[in-house]
Amino acid sequence: MAGEFTDLRSRLEAIAEELADLAIVRLRESIDAGGTELPVDERRLNRARRAVLKAAALLDDQSGSDDVD
Repeated sequence: MAGEFTDLRSRLEAIAEELADLAIVRLRESIDAGGTELPVDERRLNRARRAVLKAAALLDDQSGSDDVD
C-alpha cells in the first residue's frame, strides 16, 4: 500500500501552491489599489490552502494512521 497515494498527494500539494500564489496576487492587487485591510478572497484562499495541505498530510506514506477526523 506504500506509495499508493503519492501521485494524489503530489497533486494536492501543487494545488496548495497554486492557492498560495493566487492569495499573494490578491494581496498585491489590494496593496496596489491602496487597500489597508486583507482582501476577503485572500482569507478564503488561505483557508482552502490549509485544508488541501491537511488532506495531503493525511495521505502521507509516513503517517501510518488510518484515523480520519
